[in-house]
Amino acid sequence: MSDFPNDPGFFGFLKEMPLFFKLFGGGLFIVVIGGFAYVLIRGLSIWTTNNAADVTTRPVTVADKRTHVWGGSGDSSSTTDYFATFEFSDGSRLELQVRGQQFGLLAAGDYGQLTYQGTRFKAFHRQDQRETIGGGPMAR
Repeated sequence: MSDFPNDPGFFGFLKEMPLFFKLFGGGLFIVVIGGFAYVLIRGLSIWTTNNAADVTTRPVTVADKRTHVWGGSGDSSSTTDYFATFEFSDGSRLELQVRGQQFGLLAAGDYGQLTYQGTRFKAFHRQDQRETIGGGPMAR
């Protein structure tokens, strides 16, 4: 029980609020909670799809590399995401996010074996194209 007999409390405050503010506040609350739910469900869906995918190793050529820098205003630091595009022998391409250390070891035109699972980069092992095309390291 309140020490102030006429104190309406928080719910009394809501009763006194105009309808527009109630609707606007409720709509804003639904949008924020819906946004969090969407991001959570989308992330879980991608994670589940990747876990269900087979780990695949295929010969590829590194077609391109790119970075995406975001954040970093004021005193906060920025974040960099690293991506590599791999081209298969049939001409199709796959862009995967890679770790910064692996990004530095890749160069456009590198040939090798790409191991991936869904949209997850696992490994890239560089090879000399002559080893697979010309019949071994001594081929000229």
